[in-house]
Amino acid sequence: MNTAIYKDFTFEAAHKLPNVPTGHKCARLHGHSYKVRIHLEGAINKDSGWFIDFSDIKTIFKPIYNQLDHHYLNDIEGLENPTAEIISKWIWEKLKPNLSELSAIELMETCTCGVIYKGK
Repeated sequence: MNTAIYKDFTFEAAHKLPNVPTGHKCARLHGHSYKVRIHLEGAINKDSGWFIDFSDIKTIFKPIYNQLDHHYLNDIEGLENPTAEIISKWIWEKLKPNLSELSAIELMETCTCGVIYKGK
């Protein structure tokens, strides 16, 4: 039986978007309180009752969190144009080799807007 789970994380970061039209508000340096939701799908182990321990997800995400939290995103390789879409894809690419059960990355940059990246 497959089931879907998620684990949420938050991080604070600053960025600006270099490829927006002149005068666009996102071209100026600003910050967000980002929320990342890591979605996974897998078969429940009949002995343990889960398919992955939530603490294992935290351990795997920790190095990525350390790169992002309280940093200027534009300085991170691969995030020179750090839109929510690009950040979520970047997180996916960092996580997928160590989390085969990964099914989606959800990234919210405000309370009302975000992106869901499914690795396709």
